[in-house]
Amino acid sequence: MTSVISDRPSFLRSRIGGFPRAFWVLLGGTFINRLGTMVEPFIGIYLTQARGLPLATAGLVLAVFGIGSLMSQLVAGWLADHLGRRATLAGGMVATAATMIALGYSTSLPAIVAAMGVLGVVVDAYRPASQALVADLIPAHDRSRAFGLLFWAINLGFAVAMVAGGMLVRSGFVWLFWIDAVTSVVFGVLVWRAVPETRPDRTREAGGFGDVLKDRLMVTYVALTLLYTFVYLQAYTTLPLAVTSSGLPASAYGFAMAVNGLLIVVVQPLVGHWLAKRDPSGTLALGMAVCALGFALTAFVSTTAGYAVSVAIWTLGEVVTAGMAGTVVALLAPPHLRGRYSGLFGFAWSAGGLLAPLIGTRLLSAGQATLWITVGVLGLLAALGQLAIGPAIRRRAAAGHPVGVGVGA
Repeated sequence: MTSVISDRPSFLRSRIGGFPRAFWVLLGGTFINRLGTMVEPFIGIYLTQARGLPLATAGLVLAVFGIGSLMSQLVAGWLADHLGRRATLAGGMVATAATMIALGYSTSLPAIVAAMGVLGVVVDAYRPASQALVADLIPAHDRSRAFGLLFWAINLGFAVAMVAGGMLVRSGFVWLFWIDAVTSVVFGVLVWRAVPETRPDRTREAGGFGDVLKDRLMVTYVALTLLYTFVYLQAYTTLPLAVTSSGLPASAYGFAMAVNGLLIVVVQPLVGHWLAKRDPSGTLALGMAVCALGFALTAFVSTTAGYAVSVAIWTLGEVVTAGMAGTVVALLAPPHLRGRYSGLFGFAWSAGGLLAPLIGTRLLSAGQATLWITVGVLGLLAALGQLAIGPAIRRRAAAGHPVGVGVGA
């Protein structure tokens, strides 16, 4: 018993210790922000029920939001390198808060469209700055552990937000907008007051998005990320449709996705320290392959338990990839271009968010087997591609981030 108690501090240090105070402020602010993320999950219901928009019109409004999100990552990445990580993150959070309130009280269609477009630009503007901050603050050998903890905090906060939002929406949507706005401001203020600016001196090194796009290894990595994102985001686009089309109630999808949240919250802290010791690119490829397998198995299930099992499998893949994607970006990016590299990486996720429902629903209309087998094959291709560029990523990391190096370098 004594040895177990005495070993507990070292156990905790190996998993959550060794990070600077600024990282913990970023982690805490991220968690608070995700606790208040209540508008986005319910925005479709808000537009159709609270504002009375037809489904087709609501779809167009959501498309405007998606286009704004697509632009957001590139703009925010440039700002993170040009103005600084702290200013971009704090400014994005304050802008998000103001836009949330404006949207919550907008009643005319032009006002709603305008607010949704602005919200798409600002709501995730913090991501490139946050990624660049972690890369600036944390040594290379510990970044995957840091990104993994951020992943865990995001999922824990979002899980609570989904439950709380579902209950609060009964009292009126305005509560969701105000809570989202307040938590955004809290995040922004925390970063502004307690996180130092970490942007490298730009007077010594110059560069822009052109340099990022010339980096063939990074562009290849982003293309593979887009492929994986398309696969992963089927969980939030076509999976609920597939569950209900199997004759199951919507609650079956909720139960299956609850398995996702539970596994992430419980498993990720236990394995994050071990995964952090592994090669980021190879580990990422493994996680992608497990995700592909889980989604492909969905073609052969039709019960609530079956969907829960398939969700559990691809969730384990998601846990393996947690922290690795951001670590690879940090390995590839020169310090003075980390914002732009993170922005291009975020662009892949935003593009995947647009393509996943657009293409996924058409595949689903051809049959569940067509959808899930296709998705599984694409996920496997992404994993194989990631495995193929692994040696080049390791050489880049060893060489110290030279810009413009091709895949074969």
